[in-house]
Amino acid sequence: MNITIIGTGYVGLVTGACLSDIGNNVLCADVDARKIDMLQAGRIPIYEPGLAELVESNAAARRLDFTTDIEASVAHGDVQFIAVGTPPDEDGSADLQYVLAAARNIGRYMESFKVVVDKSTVPVGTADKVTAVIQEELDKRGRADLRFSVVSNPEFLKEGAAVEDFMRPDRIVIGYKDDETGREALGWMRKLYAPFNRNHERTRVMDVRSAEFTKYAANAMLATRISFMNELANLADRVGADIESVRQGIGSDPRIGYSFLYAGTGYGGSCFPKDIQALTRIARENGQHLRVLESVEEVNEEQKRVLTNKVLARFGPDLSGHTFALWGLAFKPNTDDMREAPSRVIIDALLRAGARVVAHDPIAIEETKRVLALDFADAPALLERIAYSSAKDPLEVLADADALIIVTEWKAYRSPNLERLKALMKTPVIFDGRNLYEPGLMKEAGVVYQGIGRNSV
Repeated sequence: MNITIIGTGYVGLVTGACLSDIGNNVLCADVDARKIDMLQAGRIPIYEPGLAELVESNAAARRLDFTTDIEASVAHGDVQFIAVGTPPDEDGSADLQYVLAAARNIGRYMESFKVVVDKSTVPVGTADKVTAVIQEELDKRGRADLRFSVVSNPEFLKEGAAVEDFMRPDRIVIGYKDDETGREALGWMRKLYAPFNRNHERTRVMDVRSAEFTKYAANAMLATRISFMNELANLADRVGADIESVRQGIGSDPRIGYSFLYAGTGYGGSCFPKDIQALTRIARENGQHLRVLESVEEVNEEQKRVLTNKVLARFGPDLSGHTFALWGLAFKPNTDDMREAPSRVIIDALLRAGARVVAHDPIAIEETKRVLALDFADAPALLERIAYSSAKDPLEVLADADALIIVTEWKAYRSPNLERLKALMKTPVIFDGRNLYEPGLMKEAGVVYQGIGRNSV
């Protein structure tokens, strides 16, 4: 099947690489010539385990190619995936300008039947807007005879495991319009995803608006679980309970389960924050307040400050003369994504309080430098007090540190040599934002340890 992917960001590139790997001829289009030049040269603009190898092998097999030629990209694909960004607007709503621009180009250049797939995370009703824009362009050309149908096919990819998630999906959601053209489009989508359904049927077919809503509802539920556990963890610190014991106690209930019940420093990334904002905005536009989700967002923003509050409680409000080692910059392991990363809030608070920071991350350092230059545009001199390391041994950043702050749960941080840690640090103090260690073992080792909701142990 000939497939076009419009947008070579995270979702578009993963989708294109995976669909080409099962035998489709995929052309990925983007207006960013620099990004296309990188991809054509075999360089990947994002970090995702397994993606570089997938792109390289399928490009070599001539099943995957990249272009800035929009007219050629429209001509190529019978199925046109729109996988462009939908960043939050100033009011929190999803900015659809890139989605609608892609739709306009499809209407401007199409010459045959097209299945247009909204792969980007978009508000309920976006398919109607995409349909209207394409039809408007066809009418301008006098080509109202050309047929197309817009379907919704939201992505459910976890950063750091996106290739695995795409190749072994737990569900494939397809929303379509129940008319003759829509049923034809559904047939194309079933054919496209047939290789993923051989073990058992994973496709969930529904109307377009329900499919659009499903993506937001899924992320809202997961974000809610995270903020709920973080609130309980903060209370556990006050009442003398261990949140890890609580997690195991409630997670064993099959109605609850263990997933997304880990207390920490709050969620980040490109999905949860903007999707919660967009969904609450949609609700307000329809005369409803999603009070639970408004609280989820508020809790998450406060949670990003929990670790620095613990640091300030121990060392005082003026951190001048103190050095803090920080493990983990990306918002989660196995990615270099710094969007809404808790580390940015923590670094901001430490530097503005006068501290020096030595940060370690296996992957995200270059991206961190880029985003922190923007974060500290008002005070660039503060960045002189942060140093970086991507050394294989993260203990190297601990020399003469007053404390270690753990923000991201990379595997390299899970089992440190505690004797060496104590020997390197000025004072053996750990503020663990991911509850990687057992407090009792830390106490036996002579390490002052503060986790999230585990300070009774």
